[in-house]
Amino acid sequence: MTPLERRSVSSLALLYCFRMLGLFMVLPLLALYAVDLPGADPLTIGLALGIYGLSQALLQIPLGWLSDQLGRKPVIIGGLLVFALGSVIAALADSIYGVVFGRALQGAGAIASTVMALVADLTREEQRTKAMALVGMSIGLSFAIALVLGPAVAAAGGLGAVFWFTSLLAIVGIAIVLFLVPTPPRGLRHDDVGARSGLFMRSLRDVGLLRLNFAVFSLHFILMALFLVVPGQLLDVAGLDRDSHWLVYLPALALSIAGMVPMMVLAERKGRMREMFLLGIILLMLAMVIMSIAWLPAMIYLGMWLFFSGFNYLEATLPSLVSKAVFQGGKGTALGIFSTCQFFGAFAGGALGGWLVKTGGNTALVMSCFGLAVIWFLVFLPSHSVATRAAAATGE
Repeated sequence: MTPLERRSVSSLALLYCFRMLGLFMVLPLLALYAVDLPGADPLTIGLALGIYGLSQALLQIPLGWLSDQLGRKPVIIGGLLVFALGSVIAALADSIYGVVFGRALQGAGAIASTVMALVADLTREEQRTKAMALVGMSIGLSFAIALVLGPAVAAAGGLGAVFWFTSLLAIVGIAIVLFLVPTPPRGLRHDDVGARSGLFMRSLRDVGLLRLNFAVFSLHFILMALFLVVPGQLLDVAGLDRDSHWLVYLPALALSIAGMVPMMVLAERKGRMREMFLLGIILLMLAMVIMSIAWLPAMIYLGMWLFFSGFNYLEATLPSLVSKAVFQGGKGTALGIFSTCQFFGAFAGGALGGWLVKTGGNTALVMSCFGLAVIWFLVFLPSHSVATRAAAATGE
């Protein structure tokens, strides 16, 4: 990469990390802190947890189109201002409905597709895949930081402090856009970003891509749904005060690297992509079984380690599989649909998960997530699955 490309990618990766950090920080907190708000029950808490995914999913493509007309930076800055406004509303909320509205506004600042378009504008074609991968890695980094930082901030000032902190992150993000991110030539566009109607329909008819869209929907559904019950288990089974939950998340995430790295090595260097992908789903299922029957703290910790090992591997692998399996010239469209399915999964996991807890308790939620994982496993079990197709496409 040239110095300008390195500056562009590093600054946009930092921006993306700050943006997702603000969304992820409430993940381990809402189920514990929002119960004190008027109107709070499992359904409304689940809606508050997942509603950002709905507004993200609905606005990704429209805002990406708008950035083609107005320029990338104005749309990104506008999205960050909307995110900051949503954070302030949630911080000042005196009921769970205010938090729901604030979270919906947070998600309405849907700049992910525009950021990726700006990455394409600022990098050469031969460096673009690497650049997008580096920016995408910031999602995993922000997720890990958020699970530790969120409880620490909440311990100091409650849930409101977390939302004030996320609004500050948005302001810092605006400063990054203004002073660190280079401005691309006006009118510069690339065929590998955005969405065109013909490519859109072809992507929706591609069975392999449909499998991957279902996979990312399932992964984020399970993530959001389980975080409606995991904080309570740390409180009830492990006996940890809610301000101390980061003491579990930090080692679980750190140790999950030891779990996922061998899987990545076997997948990429030994040609075991399909087997490792299926193993990642199995780890999620094992984690759900262990945590659902846990009566000892050690069982909760083991379940969380297995879950994060599987989740982090699958989260890192899925975008790569999309880019390898997609037809020529359709990468940007396929990734746009893929991201939309990811956010819809987050919304459904929070909203439907909250309804399941309210109507059937934690057992109903965990059983539903386990059933979804079984269907996901069966979809990818045949030897002609997209994981095998992607491996063949790269000669592995």
